[in-house]
Amino acid sequence: MISVVIRNKNQERALSFLLHNLTSRYAEDIAEIVVLDNKSTDGSKKVAEDHNARFVTIEEFSYGGSANIAAQEAQHPIIVIFSAHSYPISHDFFKLIKAKFEANDNLAGLRCLHSSNDYRNYINQVPAKEDPNKSGLIFSGSAFSKAIWEKHSFREDVATFEDKEWSKRVLEAGFHIEFVPSIFSYEIHRNKKQQFFRFKNDMVGNYQLWHEDVSVLSAGKGFIATVFRLKINFIKDVWYACKRFFHTIAFSLNKPNKF
Repeated sequence: MISVVIRNKNQERALSFLLHNLTSRYAEDIAEIVVLDNKSTDGSKKVAEDHNARFVTIEEFSYGGSANIAAQEAQHPIIVIFSAHSYPISHDFFKLIKAKFEANDNLAGLRCLHSSNDYRNYINQVPAKEDPNKSGLIFSGSAFSKAIWEKHSFREDVATFEDKEWSKRVLEAGFHIEFVPSIFSYEIHRNKKQQFFRFKNDMVGNYQLWHEDVSVLSAGKGFIATVFRLKINFIKDVWYACKRFFHTIAFSLNKPNKF
């Protein structure tokens, strides 16, 4: 039996599409849907209720904490976790996940496919033990075992990458994490504030998990490279804006025949 848990905050429109997708295409594969909501101020709760999804509010959000709540709230042994702005595509998405768990009692989690990194490591058969970052779990479009989570819960003191940290830890404990050819889409458009928030968390996570060090010198080099790249891109944008303008003028003066 599969529980689907969706992490959401003010994603009413995306949540509505995801829930419609789940309930109209995969109803026979899913035992329950839980929307784990971080104090949304839009119509997310009504959207969840309209699709008969259980709505759970969390007051204080953290990546690891929300993952633990997701596992606590799920009532079934296989937990598939999505962000509201992602959704399954392949018709056999959940059937493939279920078959993988039924075939391997030592399976801790499955990473589904949505990006070029996923496909490269999947096709090249790069195991999670070799590359826990790009072959380990990613908590939008992954499945994990509730029984193994009960032995190894998610850490709540990591800034981000709670999925990758858990992947490393359960692999070291002797469990398996594999790819599954269940395909999903991940659509998100972050504003500058959200991008900076993600940048700050990723810097801490990369240092904690992958030991990527940061120094004043590297920060300065990064700043200079960014400014230089922005300048070059600005010049290119102006250049091609001018080219488009003059091409449009030339086209308006010498239009081809209509069909």
